[in-house]
Amino acid sequence: MTIVAEGMRAGEFAYRALLEEIQSGSLAAGTVLAEVEQAERLGVSRTPLREALRRLTADGLVEQLSPRITVVAAIDADDIRDLFALRRALEESTARAAASADDRVEFAELAARFAHAAEALGDEEGRARYYALIARFDEALDAAVGNDYLSAALRTVRTHLVRVRRMARDKPARLAASAGEHRLIAEAIGSGDGDLAAHATHVHLHNALASILDSLNTEEHGVSSLRFDSPSAHSTNAGSAGARSTTPSGKKARA
Repeated sequence: MTIVAEGMRAGEFAYRALLEEIQSGSLAAGTVLAEVEQAERLGVSRTPLREALRRLTADGLVEQLSPRITVVAAIDADDIRDLFALRRALEESTARAAASADDRVEFAELAARFAHAAEALGDEEGRARYYALIARFDEALDAAVGNDYLSAALRTVRTHLVRVRRMARDKPARLAASAGEHRLIAEAIGSGDGDLAAHATHVHLHNALASILDSLNTEEHGVSSLRFDSPSAHSTNAGSAGARSTTPSGKKARA
């Protein structure tokens, strides 16, 4: 039984724990999240567990197939393309706006760090530092733009992006190229060139999407392995989910 972190509300603790497990793939698409089982596993009561599930449903990371069955939401190639279409619109606008901000000094520092990031991507610790650097870059973008609505929309996209990145696995060559692309974006923002910042962002997202889809297509079972599996494959106590169910995106999940 997990002990809830001191000072953290039980609902927040449950949400963060489940979010991390979904994003990391520990809880795969189609996994049934039974209230009693998950509450006991996380060391919380059922009320905060329900709160966490409601938040994850709002995030689009879990879906309720019936009053009794909640599962980790599926994601496939079409979902990823849709995610990147939204990401492209948001991030290109953000990069352009950040380039016109009054204080852009931090982006010069970030560009320098990205320039050396490729040298330390050979192990898990180095990759973790690289993703932390990307998180800092995202925070700098949000701060430079100062648009709460845009930042909120980007947070939703980034929540799903963590999951997609980990599904696609880390490719050293792609990570090194990504570091170079981030350096160009940061340099453009730092120099105040909004057009270049937006274009460099467009190129980066095009390359990232192509790499992710290629990685998923070369997995043993292909992209189809990311789709929703029958709850019975993940839980013996789930009961029947019915014939089909509509996902938050409006697509039909197989049951």
